[in-house]
Amino acid sequence: MSMPPVKKIVTWLLVIFLLYAIFTSPSDAANIVGSAWDVIANGVANIGRFFDSLIARS
Repeated sequence: MSMPPVKKIVTWLLVIFLLYAIFTSPSDAANIVGSAWDVIANGVANIGRFFDSLIARS
């Protein structure tokens, strides 16, 4: 199934912007990726704690 042309154009524009941001300011890009990774890791840890507390109550 092929993507509509508008979706394909927006995807390419997003990829080009991300590459531009990485090449012009790699330290800021690394900080953003690190922050996003911290948010994801904390979310997964909190979900794990939630299910652990559900199991402990049984």
